[in-house]
Amino acid sequence: MPTNRTRIEPSARPNAAGSSRWTRRSFLRGLGALVAVPALESMMSARALASTAAEAGAALAPAGPPLRAAFVYIPNGAIQPAWWPKRSGDAASSDASAFELSRTLEPLNTVRSHVQVFGGLDHVNAPPGPDGAGDHARANGTFLTGVRVKKSATDIRAGVSIDQVLARAIGEQTRFPSLELTCDNVRRSGACDSGYACAYQFNLAWSTPTTPLAPEGNPRLVFERLFGGGAPGERAESLKRRQDEQRSILDFVLEDVRGMRGRLDARDRDKLDQYLTGVREVEARIEKAEKRGKTPDPAVETPAGVPASYGEHIQILFDILTLAFQTDTTRVASFLLAHDGSNRSFVEELGISEGHHDLSHHQNRQDWIQKITEIDRWYITQFAKFLEKLEATKDTDGSSLLHNSMIVYGGGNADANRHTHVNLPLLLAGSGGGKLTPGRFVEHGGKPMSNLFLSIADRMGVGGLERFGDSTGRLTNI
Repeated sequence: MPTNRTRIEPSARPNAAGSSRWTRRSFLRGLGALVAVPALESMMSARALASTAAEAGAALAPAGPPLRAAFVYIPNGAIQPAWWPKRSGDAASSDASAFELSRTLEPLNTVRSHVQVFGGLDHVNAPPGPDGAGDHARANGTFLTGVRVKKSATDIRAGVSIDQVLARAIGEQTRFPSLELTCDNVRRSGACDSGYACAYQFNLAWSTPTTPLAPEGNPRLVFERLFGGGAPGERAESLKRRQDEQRSILDFVLEDVRGMRGRLDARDRDKLDQYLTGVREVEARIEKAEKRGKTPDPAVETPAGVPASYGEHIQILFDILTLAFQTDTTRVASFLLAHDGSNRSFVEELGISEGHHDLSHHQNRQDWIQKITEIDRWYITQFAKFLEKLEATKDTDGSSLLHNSMIVYGGGNADANRHTHVNLPLLLAGSGGGKLTPGRFVEHGGKPMSNLFLSIADRMGVGGLERFGDSTGRLTNI
């Protein structure tokens, strides 16, 4: 399996029937930037869109291409001196575009004009306070919620995450309101970090304060969930069979429930009602998918399971996310590259055998600091490849997917050696359809990160959101 992903190489060749067949190698080498999905039903005329929306009972999407939002999480903070860019030219200049990328951020050079580096954004609900140790759990749990998570291994409580606020507002316009991804192959339950539930560390998205949305890390399962199983040309029928099977199972469940309801006490009936709510949500999703008509069937082979290479794992999930945006299958996503506190080693990638978390507590040992700096740069390199794919993929208006996206990249820890949560390492990529001004390094001077989320929600067309998390207002100058 190839591991060099420095450039995108198509390998589609006409077969005897005149069609193109994509190998798995071509899929791994940049599916999002190269695949032209036939007709893209989501990219129909305004008249057809109005008809479809009316049938589905959904609100019409605004004119023009849709905006997309994604939130990408890195673990264990960053080496601060190596992360922040340097001002170029006159140090007193107010020109935010006059800066030099640091060595850590240097891989972003190819997409520099599409990225904003943000300084001075904080998560004040992540430091210890009276709760003591557990900064990694709090970093994860606070990142997209802006709230102080409850310290308990069983009684979890966070807040609704910003991706789910967006999904509630615009999710009816796509087949999937949101997409949750991860590269953590092993997940745990119970207590994980100094008495905090593992739910905080292994999830970014929260649909309610007590309900995390588990992300999926297996590329095959993600792809088949979005587009159906089988080879290109077979997926529509496969998806229809799966929906019919689901409907049959649901009918059986509902009939079985009717027979048992009268034998339950009040408490069990409440539990049963909660269960039935989930069943009805499945029914609603099936009906919604059927009303939207034909599901996109990308002309690429279904990926295999989890690759052995961490870099390939990240890139193939980024490929699928690109395709999900390109086909308007979803407009909102979160991607946990690794949970905070991850102790993954980088032997294959960088020749670093020590665990990431162990190294992050470097106590100013210069050799450890250098190794963490290389890991920080490696993660940026993976992100830069994703942005390059988005920029190379044309949208319906002739611009790129990156132009019509807002991609947040960063972590809930700043300096992992000291477990700080102010001046977080953060990037915002994309132009938001022309509503952002990228290509800059902007110091925001100690504002809640939740202020940024409010500003993103505004640009996504989410109305009536006065506050979020610990916000104190909108973030200006973005």
